[in-house]
Amino acid sequence: MIKEIEITCLPQEHENTDALIKIASAALNIPVKRISTVKIIKRSIDARGRKVIYRMQVKVFIDEQPVPDVFIGDYQNVATAKPVIIIGAGPAGMFAALQCIELGLKPVILERGKDVKQRRRDLAAINKEGIINPESNYCFGEGGAGTYSDGKLYTRSTKRGDVNQVLKIFVAHGADTDILVDARPHIGTNKLPQIIAEIRQTILNAGGEIHFDTKVTGLNISFGKIKGVKTASGNDINADAVILATGHSARDVFEMLHNQGILIEPKAFALGVRIEHPQQIIDQAQYHCETRGEFLPPSYYNLVEQVDDRGVFSFCMCPGGIIAPCATDYNEIVVNGWSPSKRNNPFANSGTVVQINLEDVPGKPDDPFRMLNFQHDIEKAAYALGGGNLVAPAQRMVDFCEGRTSVNLPLNSYLPGTKSVSLTDVLPQRVHHRLKKALPAFGRKMKGYYTNEAILVGVESRTSSPVKVPRDKETLQHPQISGLFPCGEGAGYAGGIISAAIDGINCASAAFKIL
Repeated sequence: MIKEIEITCLPQEHENTDALIKIASAALNIPVKRISTVKIIKRSIDARGRKVIYRMQVKVFIDEQPVPDVFIGDYQNVATAKPVIIIGAGPAGMFAALQCIELGLKPVILERGKDVKQRRRDLAAINKEGIINPESNYCFGEGGAGTYSDGKLYTRSTKRGDVNQVLKIFVAHGADTDILVDARPHIGTNKLPQIIAEIRQTILNAGGEIHFDTKVTGLNISFGKIKGVKTASGNDINADAVILATGHSARDVFEMLHNQGILIEPKAFALGVRIEHPQQIIDQAQYHCETRGEFLPPSYYNLVEQVDDRGVFSFCMCPGGIIAPCATDYNEIVVNGWSPSKRNNPFANSGTVVQINLEDVPGKPDDPFRMLNFQHDIEKAAYALGGGNLVAPAQRMVDFCEGRTSVNLPLNSYLPGTKSVSLTDVLPQRVHHRLKKALPAFGRKMKGYYTNEAILVGVESRTSSPVKVPRDKETLQHPQISGLFPCGEGAGYAGGIISAAIDGINCASAAFKIL
């Protein structure tokens, strides 16, 4: 017999099977000896009361043993099957490839960047020397932007597809089973590269192809139908379906589409800064204690405030994380955040941004690059203000809100370095005046948040793509070109690892219908 119930426990009990069995025994009023085990289905921390507790949805196995979970997929060999070209090896591209194999299609992934191992050298050059490789960086390369920017698997896109399917694929390739039960699942930047390499091997073992250092420079189209792609080396690769999963930073891809007369559209995005606190401040505020106990993870927060009819909100919150330089070209500053699996760094950071709508940016209404150019201008201004070598403009929180340039800056995690400036010199007025109103309001919601111990680092600008590649809602194909499937964050249809992976699965399934 199996009973599904909700239980609560203390932090020191949440991974102790014997303790959970005793709690379940008391809840069901049955002897402990009848319970073989308790399987956690969902787990979350509740810090609303004076005592922090775990809330769990569990299955209680009574007088029977559970059947072990099996996560390894049964992938057929598709080496001689119909090909589907997938441009980009981020989560959308890789999960599209896995779905192609499931459906009996041969994925051919073309990735402009390097594999995860080779990417490390370019990331080291970014952090230590301030040198950007436009083809291999935090955004470009195997696994896409998600590989080296945290691996948070939280999503609200539950209606688009099976989130659990995506999580199970990660587990099958080496992720901890905790991601199946935690309310805010997280893999960690230190573990993701090996998991991505395992997914690559699954694709190759099934007869799929992955080509690194292969940049697509054109689409081959005949009478409104896709016929394949052209690469920078001059090669033509043929297929009757192309999944365009290039990520939110592949600006040259948008230019390629526009130059070929393929419809693209400007799109709203959010702009702001990355805010970093000592992790201890966040823990004290959220757990109501001086020191976080050993059985609690570093705490996170989620804050939002309406200012002048526009939302100011935190996102991509990284407990125990670092701020990373995520520019993809020379002379620009872009920051993001990530955490290792243990989230054991001394700082907590979060993007804190304001929505930029189409009407906020002047220009011709039909200019598809209006928002992209605005975004890029801000990033170039941030670079100039920092003084070069990826040094980022920064300011203490209270100083920013009260209009003072900081005399000095607190110790922080951004490795290329920070320079004290007035961030109002780089952020648009519609952004900085809303941030100045929102941050004290955040402090009233969360004790200790509003402090000069916190640093604002600019700019957080790659929150989503500033360009949308349109597609039909039913077929997922571009309205002008049969067989072209705009996909993932870069096309405007996802906002993180899980939603991108789900969109990749959906696009592969749509491609199957036309082949």
